Amino acid sequence: MIPVSSFAGKTVAVFGLGGSGLASCHALRSGGAEVIACDDSIDKMVEATRAGYITADLRTVSWGSFAALVLTPGVPLTHPVPHWTVQAAREAGVEVIGDIELFCRERALHAPDAPFIAITGTNGKSTTTALIAHLMREAGFDTQMGGNIGTAILSLEPPAKGRVHVIEMSSYQIDLTPSLDPNVGILLNVTPDHIDRHGTLEHYAAVKERLVAGVQKKGTAIIGVDDEWCRAVADRVEQAGTHVVRVSVEHPLKDGLTIDGSTIIRNAEGVRQPLVDLAGIGSLRGLHNAQNAACAAAAALALGVGIEVLQKGLRSFPGLAHRMEQVGRQGATLFVNDSKGTNADATAKALSSFPDIFWIAGGKAKEGGIESLTEFFPRIRKAYLIGEAAAEFARTLDGKVEYEISATLDVAVPAAARDAAASDVTEPVVLLSPACASFDQFRNFEIRGDRFRALVLAMDGVKPV
Repeated sequence: MIPVSSFAGKTVAVFGLGGSGLASCHALRSGGAEVIACDDSIDKMVEATRAGYITADLRTVSWGSFAALVLTPGVPLTHPVPHWTVQAAREAGVEVIGDIELFCRERALHAPDAPFIAITGTNGKSTTTALIAHLMREAGFDTQMGGNIGTAILSLEPPAKGRVHVIEMSSYQIDLTPSLDPNVGILLNVTPDHIDRHGTLEHYAAVKERLVAGVQKKGTAIIGVDDEWCRAVADRVEQAGTHVVRVSVEHPLKDGLTIDGSTIIRNAEGVRQPLVDLAGIGSLRGLHNAQNAACAAAAALALGVGIEVLQKGLRSFPGLAHRMEQVGRQGATLFVNDSKGTNADATAKALSSFPDIFWIAGGKAKEGGIESLTEFFPRIRKAYLIGEAAAEFARTLDGKVEYEISATLDVAVPAAARDAAASDVTEPVVLLSPACASFDQFRNFEIRGDRFRALVLAMDGVKPV
């Protein structure tokens, strides 16, 4: 745990008592603050009371005694309207911050030079974060990984010399971290997302920009420049005096990292230096993962990791569950769990990674369905449609891709395995990448992916990868 001493002797309101909220309570109390905890859920309030915290309905207390409101990231800060706690805090002149802001203040007080890598982007954040943490461990660093990827940041070990914090950040978390100042900041990409939370794409992109704009002097901002938003961000951040490493998997660069086949190339004043080779690394298939790997490599290089260690670390990276996860093989057939593919944009990246696909898709449809995936239809040998979206997806595929309506994963997996085994394809791939939310049949994408994995591994002749 990271004790938060910056509020010692003061009273802090904490709203939202999930994982990061309770961790904030523990860290504030450990650092000498008094905590008043609140949540819309009575069960969460009872849990906090049992943990020894004062709980109160923040609508009924005086805000004059509060030094800050620590807000859980999921609560609206600006759009569609500020949460009532935010309104109350602003009216009382109380600052509204998040748990990563508390971390940044502790780091500034006690270990301002401790390595801190922060990662954001619309897509690829979790894979890049996990890969960087893996590379830093391979290089011998005491590595702490958390933030949006799962472990609340204040539950990690405190910043210290030689200890690197690798932290995934959503736009919600950046919005609550005004003093964000990593040594290395990574912005992977910006595509339309969370507009309901931020109001406009312009505001969403501006929030993302803060992560790389806040990089410490002598630090490094790593920016994927394959979309117009990030190209503009890279120019602005560089003009402000920050060292910028541009990364592209689609265009040549005079300076920065690019991809040539499976090789990450470092370009400097037109001179090309091959760095590492991604060939045969199953956990990093696809052009999107090449971008993730290049950004992770740039981060590791910025903190002094050598190329030999970098190559070894990339090859030993196991990947993340539910993100192009290689589950097993049955003869020549490879089974891939991409349950995290909850929209068409994410599924496009999975479909682009294999030539011969037996595709399991469907669930609770997102706006636009799968119309945007037409260019990948020639790669699909057959589709197996599940959930609420099955009929809609069938209409889109009709006459273009062979399909059957399986309705459930339990039916789709053995059907896809049967057809893949009977095909004339050298390496058929049974791919779960639903292009849909899971909520019609599963509580979340993780449970959906776990079910896929269990079904695959229960089949005769399947060998785990």
